[in-house]
Formats: sequence, structure tokens, C-alpha cells
Amino acid sequence: MPEPSFFAEPRSWVALAFVVFFALFGRKLWGAIAAMLDDRADKIRAELEEAAKLRTEAEAMLRDAQARRDAVTAEAKQLLEGAKAEAARLAQAAADEAEASARRREQMALDRIAAAEKAAVDEVRTTAAEVATVAARRVIADGLSADADGRLIDHAIAQLPAALAQRRVA
Repeated sequence: MPEPSFFAEPRSWVALAFVVFFALFGRKLWGAIAAMLDDRADKIRAELEEAAKLRTEAEAMLRDAQARRDAVTAEAKQLLEGAKAEAARLAQAAADEAEASARRREQMALDRIAAAEKAAVDEVRTTAAEVATVAARRVIADGLSADADGRLIDHAIAQLPAALAQRRVA
């Protein structure tokens, strides 16, 4: 059987049409496809640049947040140390005030004791003077005559200025 010619085969025509189509429209088609791919590459590049920019901003924000956290932590430590120092100072002041109050109360108690002691001594002296006066009256009434009585009174009156002078000094 004889072989069909090149142009008789449908495959040949399809191949020839394909070559002619690409020869005529290939450059335009290639340009459109290349432009479309370039646009896509530009969009991807822009998105990558935007992502890099966003990442840089996020890292800067992270560093800023860490710096603020460190500053706040340092400030909190300072406040805590200040509060501890203030508490220690207040505790010491309270202890000092309690000690001073105890000393004042002790002094007041000592003063009361001294006053009570003095009052007791004065009362004993007054009682002793009253007893001595009563005893002296009895002795004088029982044992002295009118003449001796007058001399005793004169002697007491003569001693009165000296006794008053001693009392003023004391």
C-alpha cells in the first residue's frame, strides 16, 4: 500500500497549523504570558517587601515592649525597695515612740511615787508635830510654873526670826 503524502495526513496539518499559530501568535502570547508572570512576580515581591517591613516593625515593637517592661520592672523594684525602707523607718519610729512613751510612763510613775512618798513624810511630820505639841502641852501644863512659862514664851519669841529665816532658805 502506498504511503499517503505528507499533506494527506491530518496529523501533519495539525502540526503545521500548530507551528504557524505559534509563529504568528507565539510572540504576542509569550509576551502576554511573560507580562502576566512578571506582574505576578512584582506582586509577590511587593508582598515580600511588605512582609519584611511588617516584620521589622513587629521586631521594633517587640524591642520597645521589652524595654518598657524592663523599665516598669525596674520602677516596680524601686517602689518595692522604697516601700520596704519606709516600712522599716516607720517600724523604727514606732519602736522609738513606744520606748519614749514607756520612759514617760516610768517617769510619771516615779514622780507619783515621789509625790506619795513626800505626802507620807509630810503627814508623818505633821502627825509627829501634833503629837509633840500635845505632849509638850501636857508636859508644860503638868510641870511648868507661870514664871517658867513666861520665860519659855519669851525665849520662843526671840528664836522666831531665826527659824523663819531658815524656813525661807529651805
